[in-house]
Amino acid sequence: MKVILLEDVKSLGKKGDLVEVSAGYARNYILPKKLGVEATSKNINDLKLQKAHENKVAAEQLAAARDLAAQIDEKSIELKIKVGEGGKAFGAVSTKEIASATKEQLGLEIDKKKIVVNEPIKSIGEHQVKIKLHPKVAATLMVKVTEK
Repeated sequence: MKVILLEDVKSLGKKGDLVEVSAGYARNYILPKKLGVEATSKNINDLKLQKAHENKVAAEQLAAARDLAAQIDEKSIELKIKVGEGGKAFGAVSTKEIASATKEQLGLEIDKKKIVVNEPIKSIGEHQVKIKLHPKVAATLMVKVTEK
């Protein structure tokens, strides 16, 4: 019996897969637990439409991420930190501070979890910060750190 999975089933397949299972397994386990539906022509057609829609949405998100990356790559932000003797900073610049400065100075809403700082920013000067906008798209933001 052919079944379209509605959820991931261990050792069988992922959501949206069309799999062949025994009739008893489908009737007694997959269908009652709403893990899948029988692969009728209507259900197969619905699956194709759903996958086409998901692909379209994914392509739109990728295009939007590329546009945002192009905007970010050409801009920079400035942060002020408290500095002690010898140019050493008190603490480090956090991703939260970078996200809020990006919103204030550039008007771009970026989630702090998407900002990747390889090593803590503890010195004055220019630093490049990577921003992961999409699994396939990353942007580089220039952060200028100055003394308060």
